[in-house]
Order: sequence, then C-alpha cells, then structure tokens
Amino acid sequence: MAKLMVMGTTSSAGKSLIVTGLMRYFTKEGLRAYPFKSQNMSSKKYMLKDGRFISTAQALQAIAGGLEPDVKMNPVLLIPKSNVGSMVVIDGKEYKHMMAREYFEFKKELAPHIKEVFSKIESDNDIVIIEGAGSPAEINLRENDIVNMGLAEMVDAPVILVADIDRGGVFASLYGTVMLLKDEERARIKGLVINKFRGDSSLLHSGIKEIESLTGIPVIGLIPYEKFELVDEDSLIDYDKEANHREQTKEELEKELDKLEEILKNNMDMDRVREIAGV
Repeated sequence: MAKLMVMGTTSSAGKSLIVTGLMRYFTKEGLRAYPFKSQNMSSKKYMLKDGRFISTAQALQAIAGGLEPDVKMNPVLLIPKSNVGSMVVIDGKEYKHMMAREYFEFKKELAPHIKEVFSKIESDNDIVIIEGAGSPAEINLRENDIVNMGLAEMVDAPVILVADIDRGGVFASLYGTVMLLKDEERARIKGLVINKFRGDSSLLHSGIKEIESLTGIPVIGLIPYEKFELVDEDSLIDYDKEANHREQTKEELEKELDKLEEILKNNMDMDRVREIAGV
C-alpha cells in the first residue's frame, strides 16, 4: 500500500494545494488515490449529502481525485469559536465545545479511532495522500500528536516537507523544522519542496545545494508562484479570489485542478515522489 504525507514548515505553506495536485496526478495515473487529514482546524466546512461536514480542503482534494467527499477524509474537525476554544467535530458531527487545554488532553483518546479509519482507507485504495497541520516543529504539541509526526509514526508514512519562499526565510524554516525533530522523525522526511517561488531559479541553486548538505534531504520540488481560483480554507491567504465568494462551475473547477496538476508535474521530481510514496 502506497502512502505519502505532506507537511509544511508553517501554516499556509501550500500543503493543501500540493495534496490536491497530487490527488489529481495519481488519479490520472490510474491509481485509486484518497486524501486524508486526521485533524483539521478551519472555520470553513463542506456539507456532505448526509448532513455531516468536513473541511473544505479535504472536499476539494476529493473532487480533484474524482471522489465524492466523505467523512473518512477528515475524521476530526476543529471549528474555532474563540482564541482559546473550538467546537470539536468527530466523524462529521458536532461533539463538544472544548477549550484548548481540554482538547490537548482529550486528543489522545481519538488516536485509536483515527488509526481505525486510516486502516479502512488504506485497505480500499492504492495510495493515500495525507496532509499534516501547521508544522511538525511545534514541539510544545508533540505529546499525543495525532496530525503530524505522531500520525506519520502511527501509519508509518514517509514525508515531504513544504516551505513557502514568498514570505521569506525559506532556508531557515526548512533547516529549523528538520533540526527540531527527533532523529526518528527526521528520518521520515524524504524530500523538501520550496513553494511559491518568483524570479530566476539559478540564483537559488547555491542555497538548495547547501540546505541539502545541511539536512541530508534532497530538494525534490521548486514550485513557482501561481494564482489558482480554488477555494481557501483559512484566513492566511496571499490574494483574494472569486472562488471564495461564489460557487464555481464544474468546468471552471476542472480547469483549475488540471492547471495545478500540470504545474506540479513540471516542477516536482515526480519519479522521486512516486519512489518515496512506494508506488
């Protein structure tokens, strides 16, 4: 069973879109691909046909793979209600409003359920594309983690790490993230991806060579900055777009998804991605 986990050095590094593009790519390759994010925090939600709901990001990833959005794609959704509390949604149904400390203690109880859901997904598909949350270097949240390295260990998934160069400090964020991980966590990272690049790529070569030397991990993607008319799930957005204000037609959505997949194909080492995933 093939699997691949996409983590980011920060929120809004591009994890969701890269998973979306990879879902499109592997589906076009003839594989049964399935998106998975064990726990998402988002104020936006996608209503399923049965009245339950998941994050809009996982719904978009499903559509990219020609799938009907399903609650198994996002078993835990946190909907912020304040700076210190969220509504906890489990399997698409509101469970309980919890303060941050209460949820921190509660989440370990969710691990067996998440593992059970993933096992079902894994047995029914050729490849699962997993999305992390925030950054795996949030070391204060390492205990009982169910969405980053804790999940990667739980399901034994290899990882690619994505960083946003447009916001600056890309090499520091890559190096810092890798170095803050435990040795066994660091060993899971098989490739680095630099996202949202503008300018002359030849000026980046020396930096890429050095970060590969410092971390021992190859850079397998340099993705150019590009605007996509695809709905955003959080407030950390680079630009406004019509997709955030009106429902797209099927044709409009398909065009953007194909554009995303093509950009990934042209700017990532897809042979290496397939090798890492175990395809």
